[in-house]
Amino acid sequence: MNAETKPNLRETLRLLGSASRGSWLVNLVNFGDGVAYFGVLSLMTLFMEVNVGFSTHWSTVSISLFTGGVTLFTALGGGTISDRLGVRRALTLSLALVLTGRVLLTLSPGLGGAAAAAAWTSILVMAFGEGVIQPALYSGIKEYTHPRAATMGFAVLYSIMNLGIVAGELVSPWIRQWWAANVEGVSVRAQPAAGIAGSFWFFIAFTALLLAAHLGLFSRKVEVRDRVVEAAPAARPDGPLLDRLRALPILDGRFLFFIFVLLPVRTLFAHQWVTMPHFVTRAFPPEIGARWEWLSGLNPLVIVIFVPLFAALTRHRRVVDMMIAGTAVTALSSFLLVGSPSLPLLVTYFVVFSLGEALWSSRFLEYVADLAPPGKVGVYMGLATIPWFLAKTVTGFYAGWVLDHFVPKAGPQDPGTMWLVYGLVALVSPVGLLLARRWLLAKESAAGG
Repeated sequence: MNAETKPNLRETLRLLGSASRGSWLVNLVNFGDGVAYFGVLSLMTLFMEVNVGFSTHWSTVSISLFTGGVTLFTALGGGTISDRLGVRRALTLSLALVLTGRVLLTLSPGLGGAAAAAAWTSILVMAFGEGVIQPALYSGIKEYTHPRAATMGFAVLYSIMNLGIVAGELVSPWIRQWWAANVEGVSVRAQPAAGIAGSFWFFIAFTALLLAAHLGLFSRKVEVRDRVVEAAPAARPDGPLLDRLRALPILDGRFLFFIFVLLPVRTLFAHQWVTMPHFVTRAFPPEIGARWEWLSGLNPLVIVIFVPLFAALTRHRRVVDMMIAGTAVTALSSFLLVGSPSLPLLVTYFVVFSLGEALWSSRFLEYVADLAPPGKVGVYMGLATIPWFLAKTVTGFYAGWVLDHFVPKAGPQDPGTMWLVYGLVALVSPVGLLLARRWLLAKESAAGG
């Protein structure tokens, strides 16, 4: 869409304010999944080590396989299932799957010799469920949001998800503290990773309530009545197979470069759940580790506030320029952790990292959705997440070893070097985008963007 055809801020807000019931029901699931998915994810690597009995290496590997599996299922089938079932039924299926997986994961430590197998099975089930829910949410926003409010629609989607994360991370430490004291008979101040099962049961109950609300409120009538953009299947293209393959954006050189150049900076996002929990509980005093979720919750809190704000202020800016600025801020934030462990610097890191994310993450979703033809939003979203799959999958295979080397449970620690290396790797993304900016914009100009 050309900049001169985009609505002004007042019209955009008016369109969002008059959003249909279907749009808000999509965002209800979006909020609820933010609460439960990220609430479990932020504690999952500690749960695998402390409760299930994995080593540090295998706990980080398991989380990488889980988050990587989410992206893999999104890319290789979740988007297709979402497109074929429709938003309403796809959300029902995915919520039922993640509920089943979370129950199995929480029960796994009590299964004796089958604990590891149960934990791995739960990872597979939850990953498939999340692989369906994510493209269904993206499709839902495109179908139930007015096209002229698309930029803000995706920003609101991203912001509401993060509002859910804030809510989950806020209550989780209190639940863990109660569960540790009353069920496990220990103190979270003495054992910062205690009480995780209590938080998991809370997120299970929340998921069950969310599924019930979705089934009760998102009816077939609402699905048909409130749709703004018809989810019709794309017309079958004519011509030779090779010509049809060349027409796919995933085979376009600029598009491929655009999504893969983000791989280095995306590793920092993976470190938020495979490295940060261990880093905080090992390098900082126990009272800080016992409230790890509150530190993790700073990220979504900043996102809730600044994603819609930045989207409104930069809605006429080119996506490439926003990616350069945002990824640069995200990468540079890691250098705040190069010195000795410091709580003020750690808090500052989370804030700066989040501001960088707020600049570019929702615009990337908009970019991919705009490329997708009718009926193919889920598929295209899935294809665009392939580099994200690589970042999430690969990171956990070395993160555990790096943690044990630079931030061991006992003995001398050197976390500053670890974050220096991770920051330098992440800088490859903004530098690569900056060097290729003219080439990337040439395609956008040719398309009339």
